[in-house]
Amino acid sequence: MAKNQDEDVLADELEDAGSEPRVYELGFHLDPELPSEEVKKAYQAIRELVAGKSALVAEGEPHMLQLAYTISRQETAGRRDFDSAYFSWIVYEASAAAHTEVLAAVKSDKRIIRFIDVLTTKDAARHSVEMHELAQKTPEHASDTEGAADAELDAALESVAV
Repeated sequence: MAKNQDEDVLADELEDAGSEPRVYELGFHLDPELPSEEVKKAYQAIRELVAGKSALVAEGEPHMLQLAYTISRQETAGRRDFDSAYFSWIVYEASAAAHTEVLAAVKSDKRIIRFIDVLTTKDAARHSVEMHELAQKTPEHASDTEGAADAELDAALESVAV
C-alpha cells in the first residue's frame, strides 16, 4: 500500500514537472580508451543533443581523472574494469519530455561508462562553475608554496648536517 502511495505521489510530481521546465545536471564518464578526437566528438554529440532539446545553463568539458573506485561493466566481449575516465558535465533547463529523451540517448551511448542526472538550480550550476575555476587556480599557488617550503627545509637540513 505504501509503495502505491509513493508511486502516486511521484506520478503527480512528474505530471506537474511536465508543464514547467526544470534545471538538470548531467554528469558522465566517457571511456578512457577513446582517442582524444573521439572524446571530443562524443562530448559534442551529447552537448548538441541537449542543446537541441533544452537551454544550456553551464558545462564542463571532458578531462581525464582517476576514479575513486573501479567501475566494472559487462560488455559483449566480456567484463571491463575502469580505473580512470574522461569526466564531463552539462547543466540544462528542459521540460520533463525533453529530459526523458536526453536520458534515453545517454543510456544508449556505449562510449559513456556511467552517468548521473540530478535536479538542480541555475544558481547552484553557476556556483559550481565558479568553484571549478577557483580550483583551477588554487593548485598552482599551492605547488609554488610547497616548492618554497621544500627549499627552506633542504637549506635547514644542510645547515644542521654541517
